[in-house]
Amino acid sequence: MDIFWFLTFTVLLAGYFALEGFDIGLGVLLPVLGRAPAARDRLVGAMAPFVLANEVWLVALAGVLFGAFPVLEGRALSRMYPLVVALLLAWIVRDAGLWFRRRAGGAAWRLVWDGALWAGSAGLALAWGAILMAVVRGLPASPFDVPAVAGGLALLALLAWHGRAFAAWRLQEGAPGTGRTLLLSACAAAAPAVLVMAAATGHMLGNAAPDQTLSVLSVMVVPIAPILVGAQVWVWRTFSRGALPTFF
Repeated sequence: MDIFWFLTFTVLLAGYFALEGFDIGLGVLLPVLGRAPAARDRLVGAMAPFVLANEVWLVALAGVLFGAFPVLEGRALSRMYPLVVALLLAWIVRDAGLWFRRRAGGAAWRLVWDGALWAGSAGLALAWGAILMAVVRGLPASPFDVPAVAGGLALLALLAWHGRAFAAWRLQEGAPGTGRTLLLSACAAAAPAVLVMAAATGHMLGNAAPDQTLSVLSVMVVPIAPILVGAQVWVWRTFSRGALPTFF
């Protein structure tokens, strides 16, 4: 049972980076690809419908961590508390920029929230890169150091490429070659998560919850999984083609 939940955790983490990664990357590239207000509106319209669906992967990931690996959850939060706080703050800022940018008129208002969208996206990428690096290094006492910065910058660049690939695919209506590039960038975005989990396999399996707890967790969670997957499929089928939404 512990292997099942370890694999579930790995799939959720990899899926989060493969899917939410392009939202983060596109937010990072917003000042580069969207120099004009109309261009930024198109970029945000391309990514925004997927954000909530993609964030579900992170919520599910946290639930599995708390339920199936409670010892590791406590240890990780205590050792990486500053990074986790930075991650949550960046998440809030990014989503605030996304939801508030069109709630009022005026170029200044839009520019402020576009800046929040960019800053939050960059913060998410940097925080996640530092967190993955900290896990690889065995949760060091000081999570803010040169390797953490290097990991953050590396993931920032990787997700930016993923975001650019998604923008090319979505805005060009699946032009030849863009789908393959997006698939490649999605695999590349998920690769760091898979490698980190491979390195942490023994540690996670050795700190899993008791089998009785995992069995109860399975009864509670497994029936919900098809609903979550179905919702994800619906979002992609609905918003991957056609006119861009103008609500965001």
